[in-house]
Amino acid sequence: MTKHDLDPSDVAELDRRKRASLGQLLLRSARLLDERAVARVARRGAPGVRRAHTALMPYIDLEGTRLTDLAERARVTKQAVGQLVEELEAMGVVERTPDPDDRRAKRVRFTPNGLKALLHGLGVLQELEDELTRSLGQKQMASLKKGLAALLAALEAPEPPEAPEPEAAPPERR
Repeated sequence: MTKHDLDPSDVAELDRRKRASLGQLLLRSARLLDERAVARVARRGAPGVRRAHTALMPYIDLEGTRLTDLAERARVTKQAVGQLVEELEAMGVVERTPDPDDRRAKRVRFTPNGLKALLHGLGVLQELEDELTRSLGQKQMASLKKGLAALLAALEAPEPPEAPEPEAAPPERR
């Protein structure tokens, strides 16, 4: 037997299904796009930026976001977000400021340099999108974006309640 005691045809089928899975295609595409963007940003003068940093940036509101809200949005622990925020602070990308609604809390917001870095990063993403559009073609890219927007809307909608399991019929008496 092969690894995991599976028949070779089962391994091939599992691999085929894994590669064809929508979730796998989306995750791999997002990871590869992010890796290219981070590498390009690093080559252009921001070598300390990591994928973990770029994953956090979409969740930081321009007026600032509480650390607990960042953790919730990014679906990671408050401690993990705190570490990333410390690293971004050291790079001069974000700063912590008092929360005007709660004196005990702090908000994380972009510094002026952070806003410039954000604009630069968005420019790099646009470059990559333009390159992919040339590779895929305008029509296919437009179709892809339209489909992804529809998928996102469907996934953001409330999930319908699951139908209750049908009750098992009582055993027949003989």
